[in-house]
Amino acid sequence: MAVRKLNPVTPGQRHKVAITFDQLTTDRPEKSLLGPKSKTGGRNNTGKMTMRYIGGGHKQRYRVIDFKRDKDNVPARVATIEYDPNRTARIALLVYADGEKRYIVAPNGLEVGQTVMSGAGAAPEVGNALFLSEIPLGTIIHNIELRPQQGAVMARSAGSYAQLVAREGKYASIKLPSGEVRMVLLTCRATVGTVSNSDHALERSGKAGRTRWLGRRPRVRGVVMNPVDHPMGGGEGRASGGQPRSRKGLFSKGLKTRAPKKHSSKYIIERRKK
Repeated sequence: MAVRKLNPVTPGQRHKVAITFDQLTTDRPEKSLLGPKSKTGGRNNTGKMTMRYIGGGHKQRYRVIDFKRDKDNVPARVATIEYDPNRTARIALLVYADGEKRYIVAPNGLEVGQTVMSGAGAAPEVGNALFLSEIPLGTIIHNIELRPQQGAVMARSAGSYAQLVAREGKYASIKLPSGEVRMVLLTCRATVGTVSNSDHALERSGKAGRTRWLGRRPRVRGVVMNPVDHPMGGGEGRASGGQPRSRKGLFSKGLKTRAPKKHSSKYIIERRKK
């Protein structure tokens, strides 16, 4: 998949960098794996606005993704590579030997017609989901579980990947996309390869309207607010606002917010890179 720069025939296309969808094989999703996705407008169940700058956007339908990959030792054929409006990566439709269909996050290099497997004894090849105890050291992986049978929670966005660097006792050490090295139980699963659509980082929308189509409204800077609304607001003329801080008054640069006695700290070998 590549990117293309458009001729500036309109102001919105002058700075636009678009992605070519040549990797996709269909534009019709599998109906049995679609679900509703209602809009909240940033409001909770009582109608109170709890998240600002959310609202509008194109109507979307949810694609039910198999993050657990728990259908073991049943070969699955890759039927299609599809677009998913709910995530940055592409998704692949798997058709298992017994007829069941499931969506997975498509890894880079996955081709239509390819066969993938999951579970104990599967080969460490792109698209196969294995236990961390069976993946060779140094392998590039994605879709990693944090707890056994929880479903993948780490390294799921476009172009991201982690690396299995060591095994000791009942834990594996994994270098995550943030640079953090963390211990994860060997009974957790991960998928071999990197996540598809790595060119997503190069994409540029070109105009404000495209962000609105995604359901994101304009964010108001604290420095242009009044003092009643934000610590950085007010002042005569255009004031700098002083040291950057949040709406609650917490410094927004360099302030450590992680709980000092958090139970998961013992599993972190090396903190993330700045």
